[in-house]
Amino acid sequence: MKFSVWVPVVVAALLALLGSVYVVNEGHTAIVLNLGRLARTDIGPGLHFKVPLVESVRVFDRRLQVLDAEPERYLTSEKKDVSVDFFAIGYIDDVRAFYRATGGDESIAVQRLAPIIKDALRNEINARTLKQAVSGDRSAIVDAQLAAINRGAANLGIRIDDLRIKRIDLPEGGDVIRDVYRRMSAQRQQVASKLRAEGDEASQKIRSEADRQQAVIIAEAERDAQKLRGEGDAEAARIYARAYERDPAFYAFHRSLEAYRKSFADGNAVMVLERNDPFLQYLRSDR
Repeated sequence: MKFSVWVPVVVAALLALLGSVYVVNEGHTAIVLNLGRLARTDIGPGLHFKVPLVESVRVFDRRLQVLDAEPERYLTSEKKDVSVDFFAIGYIDDVRAFYRATGGDESIAVQRLAPIIKDALRNEINARTLKQAVSGDRSAIVDAQLAAINRGAANLGIRIDDLRIKRIDLPEGGDVIRDVYRRMSAQRQQVASKLRAEGDEASQKIRSEADRQQAVIIAEAERDAQKLRGEGDAEAARIYARAYERDPAFYAFHRSLEAYRKSFADGNAVMVLERNDPFLQYLRSDR
């Protein structure tokens, strides 16, 4: 009989003990609510106790979280439209402020944090040209607004550790892409024209140098040829003179043959001479 009385008491005590114990894992923090009101906050990892039925516990992850958002469209200083896709890396810094601002709902925190980040990025994109926004240093855009973003995020109990811009695109179907392509085409054509002009200039220089070298080579060759012809003629004259000195009759015979060859070279010459004319001497005899 006594045993049956103590059983409910022991069960109730166990249930009360289990309802008063809770565990906070590493990297997490907890708050204790007493009838819906904040009683204790920033409870670290470990085993903790609470009042059963009166107090409840909410546990939050304090590790770094990636806060993603939809791409946002901004205007540059030139009134050009760009689409910016980004994500933030942050964590719960003040769990009390986080709970009071969002009720502990992370989706509400993301919804309220996104406009803060987007407004900060808008200030930077609006102050830059299209070229600076697309091809400039993206870390400079983030660094300039990270402190301002954290001032706004502090109201939500969140701290943004880093902000990264994944991509900056030109919106499809707009005039910006056509303008950019047109500008790129004009720049490429300008570069091509410059290269063609430089090529034509180099070609003219090469041709001029080749013509000059050709003229020099021809002139030197003609000079050498004239020199060789002169030396050959001189050598021939010397040989002829030496031969003529040895046999004057042969010299006279040779000169007559040269005269005959030149007189009848075209094959149509007609000469009227006396029979005993000296010109015909070697036609009658070789003496």
